[in-house]
Amino acid sequence: MVLDPLLLSRVLVVIHFAFLMFVILGGFLVMWRLWVAWLHVPCAAWGVMIVAFGWICPLTPLENRFRAKAGVTAYEGGFIENYLLAVIYPPGLTRELQIVLAVSLAVLLVLQYGGAWRLHRRRLARARERA
Repeated sequence: MVLDPLLLSRVLVVIHFAFLMFVILGGFLVMWRLWVAWLHVPCAAWGVMIVAFGWICPLTPLENRFRAKAGVTAYEGGFIENYLLAVIYPPGLTRELQIVLAVSLAVLLVLQYGGAWRLHRRRLARARERA
C-alpha cells in the first residue's frame, strides 16, 4: 500500500502544529499530570532552541519532500515562517525578535512549571493532612 505524498505532507503539518502547541502549552498539562513533564521538558527545550538559534525543524524538509513527490511546490524557510508567521509572529521578523520570542517562550514555560510545582506541593500537603 502506497500512501499519497500530499496526504503525508498534510499529516506532518498537523503533527508539526500539535508539537508546537504542546511546546507552548504543555506546562499546563504538567499541572494536571506531573508525569507529562518527562515528555514536555525535552520537547520544550527543543522548541526553544529551534526558535532561539533560528534552526529549521527536521519535519520541514520531510514535509517538503512529500510535497515535491506530490507535485506541489515546496515552501521556503521553516514551518512557523510558512504556516504560522502571520498568526504568531508580527510582520518584519528579525533575528532579534526571534530571540525575544524564544526568551518569552522560556519565561512562559518557567511560569507554567512554577504553577505546576505549586499545585503539586498543595496536593501533597492535602494528602498529608488527610493521612
